[in-house]
Amino acid sequence: MLKACALQFRGDWDEKLPLMEFAYNNSYQVSIGMSPFDALYGRQCRTPVYSDEVGEHRLVVSEDVELTRKQVQIIRERLKIAQDRQKSYADNRRKDLQFEVGDWVFLKLSPWKGVVRFGKRGKLSPRYIGPYEIIERVGPVVYRLALPADLARLHDVFHISMLRKYISDPSHVLEEQPVELEADFTYVEQPVQILDWKTQVLRSREIPLVKVLWRSHTVEEATWEPEDQMREQYLHLFE
Repeated sequence: MLKACALQFRGDWDEKLPLMEFAYNNSYQVSIGMSPFDALYGRQCRTPVYSDEVGEHRLVVSEDVELTRKQVQIIRERLKIAQDRQKSYADNRRKDLQFEVGDWVFLKLSPWKGVVRFGKRGKLSPRYIGPYEIIERVGPVVYRLALPADLARLHDVFHISMLRKYISDPSHVLEEQPVELEADFTYVEQPVQILDWKTQVLRSREIPLVKVLWRSHTVEEATWEPEDQMREQYLHLFE
């Protein structure tokens, strides 16, 4: 939502970003019944309106505060527009995703790259396995699936966001699920090939990078990874 708002300012979005964060954190959120600032600190945010100085300096400060107040008001209006647009997209998608007992669906997995950049594991685009039959509608947006024996240790109830409708087609070639699937349906993806090399030049150093093709993903989904980390974990790719 913040990104959608920033795009509306284009030329000076980076200058307005602090005000966008301020406006968002001090705007009422229906989901929590208060503003994020109020939820964190137990009160609404207080900002200085006037300076303690007198005379011309006080007048200048007052004009700056008034200008800031008007900018925040504009930003709040644009945040509301972005929020309404996102809600509309979400509502339309929720209406489309309706399943019945007996339907067959794919199940979404979240593959992770087995390398760490900037202290975080990188996430690849979702992958789907299945199809599996819906055997029970547990709630308005929650379904129970008939999972195969090799997935019996995993919970068989899923939110609708993890499902994609399957339309039977004899030409479909379906892949088997990963062997080391976690309880939250994530798994560590494996690299299969180095496609390219380049060097990222920073102010004080250079970082050699390699373009990696991951299993079950297309060339378009290949990612750039630090060469030293890839060599440490996947030396066979460089032999």
